[in-house]
Amino acid sequence: MDLNLKDKVGLVTGGSRGLGKAICFALAAEGAKVLVNYYRSADGKVDLADEAAAVVEKIKATHGAQALAVPADVSSEADIIAMFDQAREGLGPVDVLVNNAAYCPVLPTAEISEQEWNHAFQVNMTGTFLGSRELVRRLLASGRTGRIVNISSQAAFRGSRSGKSAYDASKGAIVAFTVSLAREMAPHGIGVNAVAPGLMYTEMLAPYVDADPEKFNARLPIGRLGKPEEVANVVVFLASDRSSFMTGATVDVSGGMLMR
Repeated sequence: MDLNLKDKVGLVTGGSRGLGKAICFALAAEGAKVLVNYYRSADGKVDLADEAAAVVEKIKATHGAQALAVPADVSSEADIIAMFDQAREGLGPVDVLVNNAAYCPVLPTAEISEQEWNHAFQVNMTGTFLGSRELVRRLLASGRTGRIVNISSQAAFRGSRSGKSAYDASKGAIVAFTVSLAREMAPHGIGVNAVAPGLMYTEMLAPYVDADPEKFNARLPIGRLGKPEEVANVVVFLASDRSSFMTGATVDVSGGMLMR
């Protein structure tokens, strides 16, 4: 199935690792030009420039697609605007935005600080808002259409028992924002949808899964963790013209954890 993404410009926040990286590769496989956003690791200690550069090089070598790595803190309005400007200058105006970057503090609610709570919302929810607002402004000004895909989580609906209330609440807010923005943008031909992934085997989770795989696999009715590529395939469909009759939806890609 041709998704009609060839030469479209896709911007993926948090594109250097995990699901973001898989989305970048999946967009490139469809012929899209890909802007790989990166910043720092979740603990703030590791600059992800080298990892983002490696994603760009693999995209070019494997798919022959154009790609560009751009640093930006998605919680910063100035960084977001600069990132869209760099995308336009390096690849062209953005057609597709995937709001994937996220921060997840793991602390019991009784112990989480106001600063940690606010930072989770600033990255996850405000970052999604700022990126979406910037794309919408540019699409409306130029009279173009486009697609926005927001990455939520099954935990937005089910919650967690492992001290992730700030993350879960921010992901729930993303679902509500998706619906609101979709209603507002529908008359302009701008589609806005979300994906709610379940547990995936990523670099961050791998050490814990490898130590006790059955513990994790038992949590999913399908009997195994997802692969980032499996979620990325759904994201890329939502980013394409093939999802033209969908907007305001949150698609369950959780291996049966959510079932909604």
